[in-house]
Amino acid sequence: MTDEAPLRRRDLPEHAGDGRPHAEPPDPTSGGPDPEPAAAIPLTAPREGTPRPVETETELAEVVARMAAGSGPIAVDAERASGYRYTQRAYLVQLRRAGAGTVLIDPLPLADLRTLDEALAEAEWVLHAASQDLACLAELGMRPRRLFDTELAARLAGFERVGLAALTEQLLGYSLEKHHSAADWSTRPLPESWLTYAALDVELLTDLRDHLAAELDRQGKTGWAAEEFAALVASADRPPKVRPDPWRRTSGIHRVRGARAQSRVRALWFARDGVAARRDSAPGRVLPDSAIVAAAEQDPKDERALLGIPGFGGRSVRRLARVWLDALDEARALPDDALPINQPVDGPPPPHRWAERDPVAAARLARCRQVVIATAEGNRLPPENLISPDFVRRLAWSPPDEVSTQTVADTLRGFGARNWQLTLLADQLAEALPDPAPTV
Repeated sequence: MTDEAPLRRRDLPEHAGDGRPHAEPPDPTSGGPDPEPAAAIPLTAPREGTPRPVETETELAEVVARMAAGSGPIAVDAERASGYRYTQRAYLVQLRRAGAGTVLIDPLPLADLRTLDEALAEAEWVLHAASQDLACLAELGMRPRRLFDTELAARLAGFERVGLAALTEQLLGYSLEKHHSAADWSTRPLPESWLTYAALDVELLTDLRDHLAAELDRQGKTGWAAEEFAALVASADRPPKVRPDPWRRTSGIHRVRGARAQSRVRALWFARDGVAARRDSAPGRVLPDSAIVAAAEQDPKDERALLGIPGFGGRSVRRLARVWLDALDEARALPDDALPINQPVDGPPPPHRWAERDPVAAARLARCRQVVIATAEGNRLPPENLISPDFVRRLAWSPPDEVSTQTVADTLRGFGARNWQLTLLADQLAEALPDPAPTV
């Protein structure tokens, strides 16, 4: 628990950034039977006002000292420029801790945040949807040793709406604006309204953590959450998985027929990726997927034909016409043995193809899914949080030679399933896996 007074029930109201107190949300437990939901109170400014971003090593040293002197969990968030930049680096880091207040850090002019990481080594970090931020924080030298993920906690507790704004409104009675969530956070200088938005993202995280921790404890799910959080901590240092043939994920590629046409998708995809990396721009802002697919289908031979294809008419795209035409020329010149081939899939086929490939396995998967759905409903959590759907598919496609609770548990553990998941599922899945004896 944090020693910072929670915002839900206070003897005295906290002050907003302009000196006025935050309005006090009504207590839903104080009304008569079945009271009407109270309107959420808009939260428009941090308690101590919007801080100026830390930009120098001297300022960072002061922040490290402040955070180290604070107490309790530390709320952590990061803002990226997804959809604008090529990388997923953090362009702003937000922190809040009892006794230290809120801090915004601009990591661009700083070497890294390792000194801050060392100061927070013993603290529990509170993040919302931690898997989205752990990689960019690790790039800065920040890795939690313990964490609490408020989104994941809400899923395990059975909340239907698990976004930060929805949970803050439902559990704490305050509404957060989310209109800057898709902003280009690489912008400099960052507008004041964006900084306020960023500071408010960590304003209530530890309060939210306490409410969710209490709910998990009430439902007997604290141990489940601890295992999930430990798995997130263990993954913080892992490099992102490199997908084979990333060009195959081009949106609309299913319309492109034939290996020769697919080679044009591949050539244009890599040409675009090179430009995007040099510019540090999101690939879709250099050339949309729809344009790549259209060019692969039409195979234009000159600039006039290329620029007539939707998606190639913009000024910045037209300036790169030679890049796109060269890529298409290279694909056109490939010998047949250099064309793309379908690589063997690591794992079972897509579920919609099971019935035609192996009807017995399809029936096995259906039985296993019924077990997962029923168990998830009985424990008030989403099926995908009870067990990864991919683990269930792999188990159903290639079950152990000798099916038992132990072999099922060992197989799922090898995929990455946690102990609490195996406790709930291994017995029932072991009963569901064996195929019925054929009728004579």
